[in-house]
Amino acid sequence: MSVRDSVTDGLYGLGWATVKKLPEPVAKGLGRRIADTAWKRRGKSVLRLESNLARVVPDATPERLAELSRAGMRSYMRYWMESFRLPTWSRERAAGSFDPKDVHHLTDGLASGRGVILALPHMGNWDLAGVWVTRALGVPFTTVAERLKPESLYDRFVAYRESLGMEVLPHTGGAAFGTLARRLRAGGLVCLVADRDLSASGVEVSFFGEKARMPAGPAMLAQQTGALLLPVTLWYDDTDVMRGQVHAPVEVPESGTRAEKTSSMTQALADVFAGGIAEHPEDWHMLQRLWLADLEEREGERRT
Repeated sequence: MSVRDSVTDGLYGLGWATVKKLPEPVAKGLGRRIADTAWKRRGKSVLRLESNLARVVPDATPERLAELSRAGMRSYMRYWMESFRLPTWSRERAAGSFDPKDVHHLTDGLASGRGVILALPHMGNWDLAGVWVTRALGVPFTTVAERLKPESLYDRFVAYRESLGMEVLPHTGGAAFGTLARRLRAGGLVCLVADRDLSASGVEVSFFGEKARMPAGPAMLAQQTGALLLPVTLWYDDTDVMRGQVHAPVEVPESGTRAEKTSSMTQALADVFAGGIAEHPEDWHMLQRLWLADLEEREGERRT
């Protein structure tokens, strides 16, 4: 392990060990101070967040974009502060910290026995939503995690999420899709963060008027297993309770090739995500390049 990887792993370990022991007001204040400090430094992540938000809110002035990015960093740090503390929360605390609308789409789908796929963008706190599912609804689920560097950090995340009641599969390796399909055929629940393609072989979609790629997995799983595909959006307000909405199912088109159906369904997901993000842009934690134009620009920079 490199020195940089050791430092990264150590910092995350310190966060999990320390933040969960702090009084809640202290942890909240610490998160806000860290967010504001990062925002003032105008590092690459903050600049990328502002660039992404400029597409979401195209008529925003530079001052408005700065306000949104500052709120976005505070929202992002709220995610981390909550996540560090989630393992210590009681079942009642976890159940009372998330208030989703139209959850009947999920419960009715599970009751039907056909399996359910929840597809989310990087909004709010998807780990908290997952804990709510396992503790408030009493429903276990399977998810996929991006392999992080260093490997020890990935292991920390897997152990953390498994401690919250999730089955976690690695994104790489090729076996995840088959396992997810088996869970769904058995009537189970699968939750996938689905607004950024990690494979470089995703589906091209129109997202806020520009081309982007999103993962094909949710649509392909729905087609292959007959499971219900439900988009979910999450956001914060000025309370301690996260809000969310379970949207109506994305249906499998009646005609077309498998690729055409996958493209249509992934575009439908992108449209729902875009609607939720446009309503709550500060809660979309996209600090990486997403649109094809930005990815191509990076490739051009590497070649020069």
